Amino acid sequence: MSTVTVTFVLHDGEEIEASGAAGSTVLELAQSAGVEIEGACEGNMACSTCHVVVDETSFSSLPEPTEDEEEMLDLATGLKRTSRLGCQIEVSPAVDGMRLEVPRESRNMMGL
Repeated sequence: MSTVTVTFVLHDGEEIEASGAAGSTVLELAQSAGVEIEGACEGNMACSTCHVVVDETSFSSLPEPTEDEEEMLDLATGLKRTSRLGCQIEVSPAVDGMRLEVPRESRNMMGL
């Protein structure tokens, strides 16, 4: 199984590099590296708390988001054109070297 490395760029400019096995998700990689991404629904695509902004180059290599993901993204704070949910980005060799911006805040709509 191949190892993939991505870089999380925090709102203060700090960069955290995380590596993991292909087949895991960006959310799982972030949490294992200590990146503060909530993932309130535990990767079930029922919230937008794992919202990340993908770098332009890597964004084009990702599969299109599903309609359900786009609906969840509509709830995200700081939405951008290359926004995705970390729980929906599968780690694969195609995303090795990807840079992900972690928004300053997230909105947890699950408790409402």
